[in-house]
Amino acid sequence: MIAHTDIRAGGWVAALPEGWRPYALLMRADRPIGSWLLFLPAPWAFALAAPDAGTGLWLTLLFGVGSVVMRGAGCVVNDLWDRDLDRQVARTAGRPLASGAVSVTQALVFLAVLAAIGLGILLLLPVAAVVLGAVSLVPIALYPLAKRFTDWPQAVLGVVFSWAAPMGWIAATGALAPPALALWLAGFCWILGYDTIYAHQDREDDAKVGVRSSALALGERTRVFVAACYAAMLGCLGLAGWMAGVGPWFWPVLLLPAALLARQVVKLDIADPALCLRLFKANRDVGIAVALACLAGRL
Repeated sequence: MIAHTDIRAGGWVAALPEGWRPYALLMRADRPIGSWLLFLPAPWAFALAAPDAGTGLWLTLLFGVGSVVMRGAGCVVNDLWDRDLDRQVARTAGRPLASGAVSVTQALVFLAVLAAIGLGILLLLPVAAVVLGAVSLVPIALYPLAKRFTDWPQAVLGVVFSWAAPMGWIAATGALAPPALALWLAGFCWILGYDTIYAHQDREDDAKVGVRSSALALGERTRVFVAACYAAMLGCLGLAGWMAGVGPWFWPVLLLPAALLARQVVKLDIADPALCLRLFKANRDVGIAVALACLAGRL
């Protein structure tokens, strides 16, 4: 199998001052797909629940910046836990902590800076959203450990990356409601599916170093599992829309993300890591399409 590094030190990162580049790479600023995927469940909630366009746009800005910062903080935490394992996996061996470009002390200071920025953004939200945001720190801290003790670390990530849906709903309305929980479950199923695809990039290396994943647990059954996850996601989105009282345009527009998800299932080849990465990245467009369906439901 051809090794595919996840370091992208070219482009705009190469234009940064030399001392800044390892930190940009540490927070994965070179690969914004993770920030997109952390953020996208939030606009689903804003589109369905925001009382007006101004509130929706303001919250979109806050959650957008917050997603970049907190995804970066999560990456630092993950790499602090995994730096010894990362050195043994071809795709991750070049990460700043694994390669020694950033020391543990430097990473901890950087993490504190990111956490302070994230806290500042969080405090601009209603109190209930602040509380829910604080609670999210528990699964964030547990995720790097999950791959050592369970075949389903992707489920822990699903809890973390879908958190923006209920938190966004509370930020928009001041309270949690049943449609928010349906959005959260939709996000969970979506993430469980796409992160299983992502995990197939490291399947062989993970088996060698003792890291566990849904990709290793499922093997050739992955396509059926991902199809089931995506079908469950669409079902939960439909439930959320129905409970939120969406208009008729929601349903035909929801066919767009459904088609994009079906394409992933059809094209999936777990023996092709480069394809797995492309299919994983394609979920940005899926999340945007879901947000469009939610917006259409308000028409």
